[in-house]
Amino acid sequence: MAIRPRVHEISKGFGVPSKEILALMEGFGITLKNHMAILEEKELDIILDYYTQKFETKDLGHVFQSQKTEEPKKKAKKETKKEVKEEVAVEEKTADEQPHEEKKQGKSVRYVDTRSSNVDLDRLDTEKIEKLVSDDKLIDQAPTKQKIKKGNKNKQQKNQPMKKEMEQPVKEKAPKKEEPKIVAIPENIGVGEFAERIGVSGVEVVKKLFLLGVMASVSEIIDYDTASLIAEEFNVTLEPEIIVTDEDLLFQDTEDDEKDLLPRSPVVVVMGHVDHGKTSLLDAIRDTQVTATEAGGITQHIGASVVEINGRPITFLDTPGHAAFTSMRARGAQVTDVAILVVAADDGVMPQTIEAINHAKAAGITIVVAINKMDKEAANPDRIKQELTEHDLLIEEWGGDTICVPISAKKKEGIDNLLEMVLLVAEMKELKANPNRRAKGTVIESRLDKGRGSVATVLVQKGTLRSGDIIVAGTAVGRVRAMLDFKGNRITEAGPSVPVEIAGLSETPQGGDIFYAVDDEKKARAVVEARKQKIKDEKIAAQQKISLDNLFDCIKEGEMKELNIIVKADVAGSLEAVKQSLEKLSNEEVRVKTIHGGVGGITESDVILAQASNAIIVGFNVRPDASARATAEMTGVDMRMYRIIYEAIEEMESAMKGMLDPKFREVVLGHAEVRQTFKVSGVGTIAGSYVADGKISRNCEVRVVRDGIIIHEGKLDSLKRFKDDAKEVASGYECGMGIENFNDIKEGDIIECFEMEQIEQ
Repeated sequence: MAIRPRVHEISKGFGVPSKEILALMEGFGITLKNHMAILEEKELDIILDYYTQKFETKDLGHVFQSQKTEEPKKKAKKETKKEVKEEVAVEEKTADEQPHEEKKQGKSVRYVDTRSSNVDLDRLDTEKIEKLVSDDKLIDQAPTKQKIKKGNKNKQQKNQPMKKEMEQPVKEKAPKKEEPKIVAIPENIGVGEFAERIGVSGVEVVKKLFLLGVMASVSEIIDYDTASLIAEEFNVTLEPEIIVTDEDLLFQDTEDDEKDLLPRSPVVVVMGHVDHGKTSLLDAIRDTQVTATEAGGITQHIGASVVEINGRPITFLDTPGHAAFTSMRARGAQVTDVAILVVAADDGVMPQTIEAINHAKAAGITIVVAINKMDKEAANPDRIKQELTEHDLLIEEWGGDTICVPISAKKKEGIDNLLEMVLLVAEMKELKANPNRRAKGTVIESRLDKGRGSVATVLVQKGTLRSGDIIVAGTAVGRVRAMLDFKGNRITEAGPSVPVEIAGLSETPQGGDIFYAVDDEKKARAVVEARKQKIKDEKIAAQQKISLDNLFDCIKEGEMKELNIIVKADVAGSLEAVKQSLEKLSNEEVRVKTIHGGVGGITESDVILAQASNAIIVGFNVRPDASARATAEMTGVDMRMYRIIYEAIEEMESAMKGMLDPKFREVVLGHAEVRQTFKVSGVGTIAGSYVADGKISRNCEVRVVRDGIIIHEGKLDSLKRFKDDAKEVASGYECGMGIENFNDIKEGDIIECFEMEQIEQ
């Protein structure tokens, strides 16, 4: 049986920490639980391969040096016995005639061939020969013997070096390879400027572009990839031009050195379904701290609060609901470290609970489950734990890594245990920050105060914020005139994980904006003006979102590695079928990942999550409500509606392969709300309706939507205004509608009027 070592055993063998090996395996996509994890054969191969390469000898110079000195000795041994004897005789003879100092240098040996004639060593000018031909050359060329012939002494000495040079083989010099020229260019560059930078004429570049099938003049712009192809033709290597902006110079947002980091307190957010006790839990924590401290504990002065447990502070963010939390993440803000998920013991996992789980996972924060209302008779914590496993939250006592704490916010039971668990999670995460630098953090919320102007609640994440600091937050800039802590007391400085309320900004920043403390107010105002201009430009040129129409282009350009989708369906069975079918489409180029799924109509919350995660919403037998449609249109989120599963699969698959070429597109004309129904003999049920938006046309196709679920889809049979037939009825007017072969119309139904528009090929 093969021996399978544990991580700590291997780490001890190599003399490295277990954490280093765990991090190494993480880099190869293999997650090991802890230092006691057993290593499989392939994991062991990776570790051994890495550390044997890491600890191998880098400099082998001393090895080659020893080989170089031994080489002449090996060559000398190949000489014949006769030559060796004669050489020894020559050595002895010359040694007797040399001074005493030269006798010590016995290692320097010359080889003389005496087979063709008798050599009078006294007649040879040995010193002159030594100057012309070094000992090293004589040793290296031992097999090719130096032949000394009789003749005139002067002539012999004069011609000898020349003959020796002629006897040596002539080495041809290899043609020197021209090194490629390295030029830096930006992402987009004009053809003329590009030609100038690489040192060729614009005409030559245009010619090369033409051969590549790109019709461009000298004044047109080409991208970096196209320029790289052209540069190769002229033996030029391109590299991206690093443009240092005013923001880079002003903010200097560099990573801190490990030795400068100090422990910081955790930042916690409370999430969960409505009426499951989020507010009650915060109140219970607040009341517990009030009785524990004489100073008054925590207050609701700002949208964040700080509590202490065993002398260690915990920062609670009171404000982020799901939408606010997502919008913060959409702006790149990583605010919280731990999420307390409140689940009612008598109610179970609800839609907003699932939504909270998905939001927390998407943000990459640790979840601690608080099972609330344990004081109720209907409390069933085991059922809650079972339901949580269906959403990839396996609690510790069942072999998972999710901490679960039973509490009663009403009776204030289990609160201390919950806070201790939060501190334990924080300790495992080893939260650290550098307090000795300029402050950086996130705006939690902001408001306009009549007396103080723009007021913002901010969370300091790095460095220390001080009164009088100049800060930039989004498009707001200003000097910190006043700073209040969570109790409303005026303070002069705040370190990492401390929430404060500040006044003095030029305008109210948005929640989730990153703020920086800077030292140059003039540059700060210039940066803010540039940001405002950029926002204006982005509004003009709408930001491109991922959609099925541009999915293949994004895959081709290397932008897409993972396609996030949100699935909403009419029933749970359809939801699972659609999710599984779409996830099976994953291939080597792109992985389809369902980040959220639910039963019911598409809501604004789904659109906000899709925008933050750059996801596509897939609806099966459901429709979006008015606010969801408006938000999707404003943010550019792609929503696809289907009634047949294989149509969704085929369209997604063809989009991934770049074959999406729809011939028709659905255009929604308007929506009408059914306010009264009339039964007419021989005709059927007539829907007395009010046109809420758009218009209703006589020959359009319609679908009947009830509570976000599609009940029927068909054609409009009749459209009347009072007793007269109408061709169309605009928004704000009432009308009567009859739907072909459908009479099950009820008050409150929404009739959606649409038509299929042909797209030019």
